[in-house]
Amino acid sequence: MLRKEEILEKTSNGLNVFRHYIPCQWRVGRNFFNPLYEDKKASCNIYFDRKASTYKLKDFGNDEYSGDCFYFVSKLKGLNCNNASDFVEILKMINQDLSLGLLENVERSVPFIPEPPISAIPENKSKPYSFMEQKFTRNELEYWQQYGITTEMLKAYKVCSIKEFKSENNEEKSYSIVSSALEPIFGYKSKRYIKLYRPFSKMRFLYGGDIGEKYCFGLEQLPAKGDTVFITGGEKDVLSLASHSFHAICFNSETVSVPTEIIHKLTFRFKHIVLLYDMDKTGLESSAKHEKQLSGHGIKRLLLPLPGTKEEKDISDYFRLGNIRESFLKLFLDLLDTLYSDTMTMLKSCEIDFNNPPEKAQEIISAGDVPLGTQGNILCITGGEGTGKSNYVAALVAGSIRPENSQVDTLGINVYPNTQNKAVLLYDTEQSEVQLFKNVSNLLKRAKRSEKPDEFKAFCLTGMSRKERLQAIVQSMDKFHYQYGGIRLVVIDGIADLVHSANDEVESLRIVDELYRLAGIYQTCIICVLHYVPNGLKLRGHLGSELQRKAAAILSIELDGDATISVVKALKVREGSPLDVPLMLFSWDKEAGMHLYRGEKPREEKEKRKEKELVSVAREVFDQQTYITYIDLCEQIQQIMDVKERTAKSYIRFMREKEIIIKDPSNQSYFIKGHI
Repeated sequence: MLRKEEILEKTSNGLNVFRHYIPCQWRVGRNFFNPLYEDKKASCNIYFDRKASTYKLKDFGNDEYSGDCFYFVSKLKGLNCNNASDFVEILKMINQDLSLGLLENVERSVPFIPEPPISAIPENKSKPYSFMEQKFTRNELEYWQQYGITTEMLKAYKVCSIKEFKSENNEEKSYSIVSSALEPIFGYKSKRYIKLYRPFSKMRFLYGGDIGEKYCFGLEQLPAKGDTVFITGGEKDVLSLASHSFHAICFNSETVSVPTEIIHKLTFRFKHIVLLYDMDKTGLESSAKHEKQLSGHGIKRLLLPLPGTKEEKDISDYFRLGNIRESFLKLFLDLLDTLYSDTMTMLKSCEIDFNNPPEKAQEIISAGDVPLGTQGNILCITGGEGTGKSNYVAALVAGSIRPENSQVDTLGINVYPNTQNKAVLLYDTEQSEVQLFKNVSNLLKRAKRSEKPDEFKAFCLTGMSRKERLQAIVQSMDKFHYQYGGIRLVVIDGIADLVHSANDEVESLRIVDELYRLAGIYQTCIICVLHYVPNGLKLRGHLGSELQRKAAAILSIELDGDATISVVKALKVREGSPLDVPLMLFSWDKEAGMHLYRGEKPREEKEKRKEKELVSVAREVFDQQTYITYIDLCEQIQQIMDVKERTAKSYIRFMREKEIIIKDPSNQSYFIKGHI
């Protein structure tokens, strides 16, 4: 009699069972990924239980998968270790798969759970067989064609027409069957076996050879990667789906246990794995059972709109009844609508309605004809130490709180009036309270205000922790939005002081995303002052990179040739070209007690700046390659300078005029580095 103890004795107390069924590289006592599910952290290992004298698997992430080798095999095969008949199958599998050579007369042997004796199970031998193929007859092809299955599809899936089949029955007596017009025989061929399909016979399925326990039709025809794979009830369903350009597989029957190792591997190759069984009682019960058993793999279940009768129960019947690919695809889309209903409902309000276009974002700050700060966007101002960033920002705030119909010096930039007296908020994370008071006093003087207007709030956040600063900004913005009927402008002077490190990618993403979200919610412009020296056309650090991506415009303030004068340059604008924004000058005026606008740099200086910046771009491009096509150059300029295609093309024209780039003499389709 085959007993549990015999298997343990033959397999080094169960260790060899684990070695056979766990395909990955692992060692006793070392953590590895559990093959029973999509384990994201190596948190299970094999250890020796001295009390039970057996090797066991311990999963620290999910204790449901912990147990001895018999329990592991039961999970792997979708069986119940505490069920008598299932345990018999587990012992048989281990004996056969590991070639232990033990007798196949099995008895139940699980401690503490008494079970009735199990009758002897005969040995499952591979039956000898032979068959003779023939060409598909016209009637046979018509049979397949009613399901949309072509000759090419039959060939691809190794389906043949059988003229005669010979094998042995259970009593080892030879028999043969012959195909006829009324009872055709089809074969699903493999190297080790053949499965016969006789659609009009009483015994529809016969087998020759060793079909094995992991029979899976259509598996080798699947692509390496795909969007969806359907698990159907039979081979004909697989062929019918494949003929309509869907990926599908089936196991030996709907009631057989689905091999979890196959499903686990398919989860890495397909986005959706969908059970598509027959609509009769057996199919419905089996699909519901497998959906529950395989829930850890995200398996879905699709029901066909068929009555479940003999003639109308599976996907083959669905296509035979005249339904087309688009009809079935709609059924799948309806399934996704059900699964994603909450998400899709929320997304509906975010969808762009071209019949009711959104209102154009109102401009708050601009330079010439180029908008820099608009509702729902971020404006970044950057520069080195002592370049006048804080004073420049103060001028923008002054423009937002100036009395109606009054003119103030906003250092060359156009600030639209705050006619509705919405909140204007200044958060300073760097200066002391005394210094901020002095700056705000100068700001009010610039705005021609004798006293601070109620809608203007200035806060010194240096005494708060970095986490508290962001919380204070978020909550106070919400409060002032309702108190003043909206927020006109927000300035965060020192955004880097909201994060522990400007090179922390996670924190940088979180802060910039949150500020961008707030700008959209309150329909305001948030000005972020970044105390970093710009490096060419890009800002340094992850925080700078995120601002570069999300900001509608980036202005850089640098000292001009004369160290007493600051120049404002546009590094990025969302609409137009940054090199078309004028170079604005400002400096300190002792008599006025504030910085004053000193006009624009002459056109020649603007052209020099444009040429200098594009030379820098050309060097960056040709550091990576010797020559480049027009299209690739256009794409790289768009990426490096964060401009649109139209602007990039105008830059290429300028670069050619200045001979920054020239045509390759040997191939006019390419550009090479010019005289730089």
